[in-house]
Amino acid sequence: MTMWCSAPNYRCRGDFFNWSPCAPVATFAAMPDTYETLIVEHHGPVAVITLNRPRQLNAISIKMVEEINAAMDAIEASAATRAIVLTGAGRSFSAGFDLKEGSTQKRDGVKDWHRILKFDADFIMRFWHSPLPTIAAVHGHCLAGGCELSMACDVTIADETARLGEPELRFGASIVVLMLPWLTNPKKAKEVLLTGNDKVTAREALDMGLINQVMPEGEHLEAAMEMARTMAVMDPDSVRLTKKAINRTYEIMGLNSALDMALDVGVQIESIVTPERREFGRILKQEGLQAALAWREARFGQ
Repeated sequence: MTMWCSAPNYRCRGDFFNWSPCAPVATFAAMPDTYETLIVEHHGPVAVITLNRPRQLNAISIKMVEEINAAMDAIEASAATRAIVLTGAGRSFSAGFDLKEGSTQKRDGVKDWHRILKFDADFIMRFWHSPLPTIAAVHGHCLAGGCELSMACDVTIADETARLGEPELRFGASIVVLMLPWLTNPKKAKEVLLTGNDKVTAREALDMGLINQVMPEGEHLEAAMEMARTMAVMDPDSVRLTKKAINRTYEIMGLNSALDMALDVGVQIESIVTPERREFGRILKQEGLQAALAWREARFGQ
């Protein structure tokens, strides 16, 4: 059957700020749940979570984190759901955590920073630790916390428009979940992280081991749904226990200890007030996010 999308998505016609009706796309009958920052639909045994702040490039806000956690609680409690697909509305998967909102948060020393970063890290790793298989369907911007979110999913399928990266060090911020070294080799991890590269193409990400497949433009979501449907017909206990065993392998190798250590380093980084961070924060508060990002890029001659 076909249906019309209920929210702006990557397949819509029109420019970024002037949406026109979507073209009809093949899909299954869906049962939507209601959230402010998400669209949650149930296509048979597959739950689809769509990040739905397209005008903000699906920047991850506190409200979005709370709603995703609530949605995951409900999805994981349902015996009818056997796989999860995570995607983004509009022209991006996610540009990362909401910097504008973050600039208004109370952060009075190490204790506050640890609370904030732990809240964010636990949210991202929710997809890694979920008993259900999780698949990220990525297009457009997939940066910083958004990139980490895609890496925490069990499988990541991107289309050719996807641009991945970790630009945090460009403005003196920390990386919330240092998953990148676990998915690629240390040379590539250091190259991406220490240069703040935010323009990794889908093909480059595939070669690095950050994603599983590259699809033609616009075909990433259907590819993710096809894989989710395949996983959903497997014996659910076998899937759950096998995923647990794979994750346990990485735990034995030290994944959790390494991520905890990286979180502590992140707290140290965020607690340091450097001239660059101070200026970025000033511009962000006084002139807005676009001006702050322009200042950041100008420092690198971009």
